[in-house]
Amino acid sequence: MRYRAKLCIFPVHFCEPYVSPGKLVIAIDGPAASGKSTTARLVAEALGYVHVDTGAMYRAVTLKVLGAGTDPSDGEAIRDLLGETHVELRRDGTLTRVLLDGRDVTEEIRSPAVTRAVSAVSRHRAVREAMVREQRRMGSAGGIVLEGRDIGTVVFPDAQVKFFIVAGIESRARRRAKELQDRGISPDMRALVEEIRERDRLDSTREESPLKKADDAIELDTSDLTIEEQVRIVVDRVRQVAEGRA
Repeated sequence: MRYRAKLCIFPVHFCEPYVSPGKLVIAIDGPAASGKSTTARLVAEALGYVHVDTGAMYRAVTLKVLGAGTDPSDGEAIRDLLGETHVELRRDGTLTRVLLDGRDVTEEIRSPAVTRAVSAVSRHRAVREAMVREQRRMGSAGGIVLEGRDIGTVVFPDAQVKFFIVAGIESRARRRAKELQDRGISPDMRALVEEIRERDRLDSTREESPLKKADDAIELDTSDLTIEEQVRIVVDRVRQVAEGRA
């Protein structure tokens, strides 16, 4: 059966929840290239839940900022830009497309330029408040897997299942390199390692919603795990919680 959902980010009006009530909210957080996106997507497929890549939302806004020639550090200019920004996540089967002002930017938001700037844009209160508000709306009915950096601490601190996914920096650099290679980009591994290390620093030290593990989150190191093993661990935990065994 073909399934399609449309999520309106800006403005936030007139979008209705698209999942059934009574299901769980699953929060998967972690640093860049830790494997959380792939894990979250496959967990959602296994459970019949909706997957929301919150990082894609921030990346879309960042692409808009760069395209407008706005300085990523200029919070006031970015706040003004948000009022004329429209982001959609459209799901068709297992594929989620990201649209910015009606244009498909699924590939563009993964560019090195966006990757370098997204932490700076994400630091601004106006951006995070808009994102958090919309993410809470999307997850209000449950039956959803959200992944990002502040889902279990800020967006859904009461989520029934929380994971904090980590991995060694070399493993993460190799994963990011493969993503770039798949898009025809030849990466510099040393530069990737430094880029990820700097991204961690920025995400962990920002004033608004810093990256950190929720006290009640399960930490999962994926450095030596296959994607199948990662998914099985999360799905087993969800089922335990759903059955009241956790």
